[in-house]
Amino acid sequence: MSKTRIKDVAREAGVSIATVSHVINNTRVVSETTRQRVMRAIEDCNYYPNANARSLASGRSTTLGLLISDISNPFFPDLVKSIETVAFEKGYDVILSNTDYDAERTVHYVRRFIERKVAGVALMTSELDMGLIEELARFHVPVVFLDLGSAGVCMSNLVVDYEAGIEEAINHLVSLGHRQIAYVGGPCHLRSAARRFGAFCDSMTRHLPDAMPLMMYEEDFRFTGGQRAARRILDAGKLPTAVIVANDMMALGVIEEFRERGVHVPADISVVGFDDITFAALSSPPLTTICLPRRELGREAVEALLATIEHPDWQGVEVKISTHLVLRDSTGPPASHHS
Repeated sequence: MSKTRIKDVAREAGVSIATVSHVINNTRVVSETTRQRVMRAIEDCNYYPNANARSLASGRSTTLGLLISDISNPFFPDLVKSIETVAFEKGYDVILSNTDYDAERTVHYVRRFIERKVAGVALMTSELDMGLIEELARFHVPVVFLDLGSAGVCMSNLVVDYEAGIEEAINHLVSLGHRQIAYVGGPCHLRSAARRFGAFCDSMTRHLPDAMPLMMYEEDFRFTGGQRAARRILDAGKLPTAVIVANDMMALGVIEEFRERGVHVPADISVVGFDDITFAALSSPPLTTICLPRRELGREAVEALLATIEHPDWQGVEVKISTHLVLRDSTGPPASHHS
């Protein structure tokens, strides 16, 4: 079966090829009657306009590049859905790439975005060489990133308020009577992991200045990382009364490992997560966690990106994303044998 061409659509609609092109690319006003006739012909002929050709004709792309760290972590599909929904409402498509926390893959995908001449890039990941942001700037690609630097021309930054959520979590645990609070975090060479750990240290210094040295366990951000951290906590001998974990997937791994070893949450130890993924409310026990709202994060990312796409000389914005504690059943008073 031969491929339908633009001249076939023009013949079917009874208009010139130029008129079909103007309707497809919205490059000139045509009457509504003519536009409807062309759109009917496009449908009847089963014609798919060439996206690259459309970009050349209109002078702009309607595709956004989106980079995330780990598609298997339920935090990210929620975020992707939010970004895709807002982008679609604004007339943009989204190309998704998953780095798997691999810096080399990040470099590869960013360069592919540049080659595809995307309208803008949302970097919702931590494992990024700042040189890549400079590369995007050199090619005048608008970008929005997550906790990765400062806003500039065509560059916006979403700043998560880790501090407020972690402060609320520690205040909650201290009010229950906890004094021995451990921390399970992601790799500290990642900026978001380092910021969460810094927020934990600062809050502990305020609330429990005599709790030094702090109990801190660094693993990767996955469920298995949480399991390994829990094994290290249990093998250390003296069990803390509570643990704050840098994301919910790790927290679920921590709880699972405790269960396997006969340690009950929250009767023996309280656990607080971070993110408030859907599974947090479904875990056993339901997980107390710090909510990082993905819908708000996605909306702010797209709106910041489109503002600099539509106004390339504009200074990007810095948007603070709030966090708050969600209380469920994985926290309670410390066990009597801890006192």
